Amino acid sequence: MSERIAKFPDICGGRASIAGHRVRVLDVVIWHEQHGLSPDEIVSQVPSITLADVHAALAYYYDHREDVQEEIRAEHAQAEEFRRNNPSALTERLNRNRLDEAS
Repeated sequence: MSERIAKFPDICGGRASIAGHRVRVLDVVIWHEQHGLSPDEIVSQVPSITLADVHAALAYYYDHREDVQEEIRAEHAQAEEFRRNNPSALTERLNRNRLDEAS
């Protein structure tokens, strides 16, 4: 039996991923835990992986819960910082329009 979860510095930023795919364990966890997708639904959304891959990713998560949770927190913080530093042009335009309408 081959290893289904791999960690390589040059693949997926060194985060644990499904071997042979660029699907990170943390992605599977977010889809399952936060978006409520079942393992079957995850496979339907990402048909290049198998049901066994999804279960292996979830098993890895349960064995390394703190590490994966920290990766998720770091990713959310990075996304939030990006949003703060790179405001949406559409949001800015809508805000300007609202200000123009109010005056």
